[in-house]
Amino acid sequence: MNKSSASDIFVNYIREKGLRNTKQREMILDSFLHANKHITVEELFDAVKKKNPDIGYATVHRNLKLMCECEIADEIKIGTSKAKFEPKFGHEHHDHLICMKCGRFIEVNDNRIEKLQDKLAEANDFIPQRHKLEIYGLCKKCR
Repeated sequence: MNKSSASDIFVNYIREKGLRNTKQREMILDSFLHANKHITVEELFDAVKKKNPDIGYATVHRNLKLMCECEIADEIKIGTSKAKFEPKFGHEHHDHLICMKCGRFIEVNDNRIEKLQDKLAEANDFIPQRHKLEIYGLCKKCR
């Protein structure tokens, strides 16, 4: 991911909302972008807390929500389990296979599915803006 571009988008977005860019925000964004996995608020909080023990859980949660609003992050929610977040900006589109037992996420991309979704939208005179496909089931390990 091009971190500086994601950072620019985030800084501009919070400025547009009348918020200040702070060292805490920068630290949260940097930790999120370097997590290299689907991450919960708690996991990100733990990572940031190691760098800055004074940071609060609510601050981390609020900033993750802001990252989703400006589309540099995506929230993935499975039933009643905790939401996980992943970087969106600079990553190629992909879909998810999600194990309902262990919570494992498998990232997949198949151009045939993408083309079929485009055909469905066109056949219904619909202009898609974005989409996500999540297939729930059991992974090989949990069957």
